[in-house]
Amino acid sequence: MRLNTVIFDMDGLLIDSEPLWGEAADEIFREYGVRLSEEQYKTTTGLRTREFVHWWFTYFQIGDEELARAEKKIIDLVIDKVQIKGSVMPGVKYIFDFFKRKGMKIGLATSSPHELIEVVTSMCGIRNELQAISSAEDMEYGKPHPMVYLDCAQKLGTHPTQCVCFEDSFNGMIAAKAARMKCVVVPHISQLKEDRWAAADLKLSSLQNFGELHFDLINR
Repeated sequence: MRLNTVIFDMDGLLIDSEPLWGEAADEIFREYGVRLSEEQYKTTTGLRTREFVHWWFTYFQIGDEELARAEKKIIDLVIDKVQIKGSVMPGVKYIFDFFKRKGMKIGLATSSPHELIEVVTSMCGIRNELQAISSAEDMEYGKPHPMVYLDCAQKLGTHPTQCVCFEDSFNGMIAAKAARMKCVVVPHISQLKEDRWAAADLKLSSLQNFGELHFDLINR
């Protein structure tokens, strides 16, 4: 089937928020006597906040009674940080204009909560460009499960094999491929040369590098 829909991840792809998530997690985890290494943090990038907190609270044997409170603290802190110093990633306007010119349907599929989605889509100036938004926040499964991508495709009335997804995280890439969608990854520059991105249909260093030749390549 020919591609007629594009679905974007959000954090780390449209806005440079991944460092801010890391800062927020570090600040809150310190309250519990926990420090994550950069390598440890990378392994859980793309998970929902509750899964991220649960994973590390279990690993460090902190217990479940503080899970909900720690999750809310991290989300509230990230929202504050994004509003204060979040920056839109290069190429966001370009890539949205590219797919608008093709008349493709455009959606957003993210692990982030609705409050942050509202902040980021406003900052990026894309709220009115999105025909569907799916958040894994309240879903049974988050990324790397494909549920959030399948939900977005369903809202758009599109078969999964007619979708191309843009992702920056490994868990997001796995979710998109499990949904049987094409996936373009735009990893952080520090992770660009890692072998694990081989599962993607295309790897780029920036959204602004995507062009007609790339589209034709993934649309075969």
